[in-house]
This record gives sequence, structure tokens and C-alpha cells, in this order.
Amino acid sequence: MPELSVIVHGPNTQDHLTGLLDSLAARPLPDTEVVVAAVGDWARETAERHVPFVQVLPLPDGTSDAAARAAGAARATGRWLHFVRAKDGLPPGGPRTVAERVAELPDAVDVLLVDHVRSTWRTSGLPSAEGPLLARAGRTDLALDDSSALLRTTPLLGTRVLRADFWRTHEERLTSGDEPYAALAALLLADRIACLPLIAYEDRRLRPESLPPPTPDQHYALVERYENLLGLTRERRAAHTVLYEVMVRDCLRVFARGGMPEEVAREFFRRASLAAVRHRPEDHRRPAGLDGVRRSLLEEGAYTKYRAFQAANRTRRAVRSAAVTRGRQLGALVRDRQYRAALRSPVDPELAVFAAYWNRGVACNPAAIAAKLARLAPHVRPVWVVTAENAALLPPGTDHVVPGTRRYWEVLATATYLVNNVNFPNAVVKRPDAVHVQTHHGTPLKRMGLDQMAYPAAAQGLDFQALLERVDKWDYSVSANSHTTRMWERAYPSGYVSLDHGYPRNDVYYTAGADDVRAVRERLGIGPGRRAILYAPTHRDYEAGWTPRLDLAALADRLGDDTVLLVRGHYFYDGAASPLTGLRRTGRLVDVSSYDPVEDLCLAADALVTDYSSIMFDYANLDRPIVIHADDWETYRTTRGVYFDLMAEAPGPVARTQDELTEILTTDAWHDEGAAKARAAFRRRFCEYDDGRAAERVVRRVFLGQDEASLPAVLPPEERTPAPTPQEAIPS
Repeated sequence: MPELSVIVHGPNTQDHLTGLLDSLAARPLPDTEVVVAAVGDWARETAERHVPFVQVLPLPDGTSDAAARAAGAARATGRWLHFVRAKDGLPPGGPRTVAERVAELPDAVDVLLVDHVRSTWRTSGLPSAEGPLLARAGRTDLALDDSSALLRTTPLLGTRVLRADFWRTHEERLTSGDEPYAALAALLLADRIACLPLIAYEDRRLRPESLPPPTPDQHYALVERYENLLGLTRERRAAHTVLYEVMVRDCLRVFARGGMPEEVAREFFRRASLAAVRHRPEDHRRPAGLDGVRRSLLEEGAYTKYRAFQAANRTRRAVRSAAVTRGRQLGALVRDRQYRAALRSPVDPELAVFAAYWNRGVACNPAAIAAKLARLAPHVRPVWVVTAENAALLPPGTDHVVPGTRRYWEVLATATYLVNNVNFPNAVVKRPDAVHVQTHHGTPLKRMGLDQMAYPAAAQGLDFQALLERVDKWDYSVSANSHTTRMWERAYPSGYVSLDHGYPRNDVYYTAGADDVRAVRERLGIGPGRRAILYAPTHRDYEAGWTPRLDLAALADRLGDDTVLLVRGHYFYDGAASPLTGLRRTGRLVDVSSYDPVEDLCLAADALVTDYSSIMFDYANLDRPIVIHADDWETYRTTRGVYFDLMAEAPGPVARTQDELTEILTTDAWHDEGAAKARAAFRRRFCEYDDGRAAERVVRRVFLGQDEASLPAVLPPEERTPAPTPQEAIPS
């Protein structure tokens, strides 16, 4: 029988389960078992990747936390049970510390109370205030009545390690759907409690905006929780007093937080008032100061007076910051006058604003959506936002506005549809009738959004609160595969709807024909019979500019006259010196950094060489060879952060040096059976929703209002036919 069973339970919310199981698997313990009560397919798939290190108990979607806990406990065989929510974490060394501590506890101890840290979407590893309290308890076990202050600890079941026999005796109470109730009940029901003043749990708080809003019954349940718990303390004066103080504190905090409709707030206050009077201990004295005033008003049930008291406090705080606020408001008034005036105009249901890559021009997913919109909903007028320097490069007849101009603010204020592959500026107001579509511009390998906070090189200069405010304006987020959907959920937590329809920009990889492939190669000067290799490296946050990581001239020489090397620098380096400056121009090297669209380059290429660029996910739709050149993978992974190990899940052969890359490209390794097998696995995972009709699905869903069931279904992989290869398009 193992000493400790770690019971991980729940759905894989925002992919936090992956990191939790990875950390456990990295430090296996001989006397500890891990049981995963996996709710839903994603949690099951994640857990199964860690077999045999974990035991997987698959549970259907919608299984409650309480039911998952109970199911995991029924499967566990350890003498002690540590319940861990799938979204939370266990700090390195935490399970070992817990296992060693419970092994030395006497049989009379029912609960081991441990310390924890708290992480949010903005910060990580915030210490609790409970370490000193746990330290004062020492290593001797105690009864709760001798240390009732322990009831003030954060009510997390994950900080209560329970003896299995104790769990089975009180399972009905401890499987409550209200976890804080179960956490407090565990202390009240235990005969003896031991404390461990070391960090053994990470409470991860999800962004509230990413969660369903609480129902009225969930608000009222807070009062009911404490009333039920106080029923367990009738003959325990010290515990009753502390628990009463905790109840009043929590009720006042929830009420002050706001967010309840008026009728719900009034009823919540009424119930909290009745509970405060009903359970008030004899000779109880209210604290002095403002807190005492709050408690007095609560006990009186004086809802109107309490609201007036809150208003007075808000006014006092507002006066203190009036000077700063007034200055900001005056500046904003001057800057936003035109825009605010336009916002008073009605929303135009036939106006759509498009932008891409920080207003560079007509490109990427927005361009594909706009093109399909012109066919399916020609009554909707597209207007593109383009910088003044790029306006001259627009296709003839493209209606556009330049940022900062009068018409720019007018169309942003009155358009019903706003489509972008990055975010619109912070100043753009989300009108109730407007629909914001975030198309993104790649499948994520590197960490994005809030996940960049732990990586200083990536996070430099980013305002994550402002980012979240922009994300909260999204109505729809376009995704090419379930990996992307899941990563966006954690990187950009909010209430938008994920459009799992494929990337519209990738449609061309299924709709282009032989004539299209031949035409692009002719424009690029690629003669018949020559192999074209597209080299497209990504941007690195730890480098100030782009320096080719390959000796391109030497590589071109080694590849010979029958190969053309198309070199495309990252768009972040627009305006920089050509990456081919100083290289011999023999016709075997072509700088295509300024060529648009990039989809044409992919159609023209027989193979792709890249490092960590998201172009690999798009190019994979063509089912053509991909070679990864990863000379600095460890540095990139450490400084930028990644969502999966590209070295283990590459779409083709991996070269760590130029010599290795040359060897791959001058032999059959670039397109042999091993390369095809790796590419097939990569395509199954990352080309999941792309089938040539992504733009149509987006237009029908967003602009025409069709429901999900009426949209064209994503074709099964075996029914998708990529564009012909150059060899197929150009007869020998």
C-alpha cells in the first residue's frame, strides 16, 4: 500500500493539467501513487500521455468536482489522500515533503494542513499569509479547539491532506460540491490536526472573465455554507467564534465586490444579515472603526444605509485622485472628441473594418475572409486600415483609411464588424452592437499572451492588463486546430467564442490548381525542373535584428544549380537591410522578404526550411517536405517559452547545424519515408480544421448569422486534396 495517493481531478482547464502532470512525472516517488480522475476527452488524452506513471480514471464531460474527487478517492489505495484540482499545481518537492511528513504522523491525526502559494493570470507564486500560523503550531499534532485560528486559513481542500480512513468515515460531507465547505469541514471533523509550514500546493486562480458568471444561488450558497458549518460548532465556543468572524468577513467582501444584480444583492444582504444575527456569539464585540460600522449595518439589515456608506467611501476615494484623473480626462477629451462624436451615430450593419499585421495591408486571415465576404455577402462594405506608407501598395480600388484621420475614427465607431489578426488600439470602444473577430496569424509554438509573463525577453514592454482589456472585446477567435483553441484559452482567458473552422488564409492550399502553381513559379523566375526551397526563419526576442543563421551562399553552392533558395526574413524586420546583402547573386538565391502574399511562396516551394516560425503549420497543409533547422533550440525554448517540444514532434527531419542541414537536403533524407511519417503525424494534429472552406464557415457564422449546425462540415483528412506539387503542376 502506498503511503500517499495524489488524486488529480477535474477537466484540463486552460491546459494547466499538462504542466501539473509533467512536474509530477519529472520527480516520481517510490511510495506515492498518482490517480487522475480526468473529466472530458482533453483531460483523458493529457493524462494518458503520462501512463504508466499515472493511473487514469476517465470521466465524462460535465462530471462535477465533487464527483471526480469521490471517484478518484475510490480508486486510490494510499493511506493518505491529497486532492489536487487539475487547474492547480504542486511546487517542486511538494509531494515528497508531504509523503515524508505523513509517514511519521501518529494514527490519531486525521488531517495534515500545509502551506500554499497563489498564482493568477497576472502573477505567480504569491505567498499566503498562513506560514507563520502553521509554524506556530509546530510539529506536534493538536485539536482544533486548542488552535481554532486554523479556521482562518484559506479554505482549499488541496491544503488538507486527509487520512484515507478519515475520508471514508466522513465522505458524504467531504464530497460536497462546495469545496470551501469541504475544506473547513475537514478541520471541524478531525480529531487531531498536524501542520506543515512548507509550500506544498499552488492555488491557481483563473481569470474571472474566462468563467461563467455566478448565479444568484451560487451567491446565496456562501451564507448557506457558513450556516451549515456553524451547526458543527454549537458546543465548541472558540471554533464557533472564529468561524462566525470568518463568515461575516467573507459576506462583506463578496457584497463589496459587487457584480450582483440589485435584487440579488438585496437578497444576499438580507440572508447574510439574518445569519449574522442568528449565529452571533454571546458577548461578541464588534471591531472599532469602519469595519465595525460595516458589521453594525449588516446586523441591522440596513441595506439602504450600507449602500449610502459605500457611496460615501467611494466619493472620498475619488476626491483623493481627482487631480490626476482630471488631467487624464482633459487629455483624453481633446484626443477623442471626433471619435466620441462618431460613437453617437448608429452602427452601420453593412460596414466591416479589416486590418492585418498592425495595418500593413491586405493580408493573412482577414484578407481571405474579406475575399469570401465579397462573394457571399456583397452588401457588406469592407474598409481596410492601412498605414500611409503602405497605402500605395494596396490592390487597386481598395477602400481604406489611414490611422488617426477623421474617417478612420468614424469607421471604427460605426462599423458593425471589426476583423483583425492582431488587436485594434486600446482606444477603440467595443459597442454593444459591434462584432469583433480576432483571426490571429499563426498556430502557437512559442508562448503567447499571458503565458509570456514568465519570460522577460518576450514580456518586455508588454502591458498585460491592457492586453486583457483588448481581449475582452473579442466576440470570436478563429482557430486552425484544437491545440490552438486550447492554448488561446490559457493565453487569452475571456468569454469569446472559439471558431474552430480552420485558418482562412490556408484555404488556398486546397483550392489552388496546377495553373496557380505554375504562375507563381514563373513570377519568381523558377525554371522547370528546378527544386525550390523556401527558407523562412522566425524572429528572436533576444536578438536586436535579423542575422541569417546560415551561410546562405555556401548552402546554395552545396545544393547546386538545380535548386533555388527562396529566403524570406520575418516581417518584424521590414525596412532593414536585405538578408542577401553581400551575397553572390547567381540566380540560386532569391530574396523574397518583400513578396506578398506568403501563400504564393509556399505554393511555389518544393520544400520548406524553417526554425520555429508558424509558417510550418500552414505549409504542412500542402503535405510537402519540411526540414527544421534548430541551432539554438535550447536558448529559444528558455527565453521565449514554448507549448510543446518541437524536437520530439517535428514535421520532418531536424538539423542542429548547417552541415546537418546540408546533408539532409543533398540526400533523400528531406523527403524519405521517415520524413513523410513525421509530417503525417504533424498534419493530423495541426491541420485539423483546414480543408479549403474555413473562410466560408467564418463568413456564414459571423456575417450571415448561420448557426454551427448549418455550416459546411470540416472534411475528414482522407477527403482533402492539397494543391498539386510543382512536379505535378509542371510536366517534365
